[in-house]
Amino acid sequence: MPSRPDPDLVAHVAASTGLSEAEAARVVQDVVAFHAEPVEAYVRRRHAHLKTYGARNDEIFARIAAELATRVVAAPALSERQLRRLVYG
Repeated sequence: MPSRPDPDLVAHVAASTGLSEAEAARVVQDVVAFHAEPVEAYVRRRHAHLKTYGARNDEIFARIAAELATRVVAAPALSERQLRRLVYG
């Protein structure tokens, strides 16, 4: 990730939220870092999180597949088998 986020985006966030330029820059960096998470890491993290709350694998994998389709940079469509392989190897 670049050390300084897009100045136009930072200015837009600052102007639309009332944040200072420094605060807006931190927000932009946080959002970019959140969306830069690799698909494999996202799938493993979400699976562990949902499993913690008692969800079953068939529910988990359907939910993760739906979530992946809505990410800012959409991940490729992954089958349940591919999702399972990401989690269990």
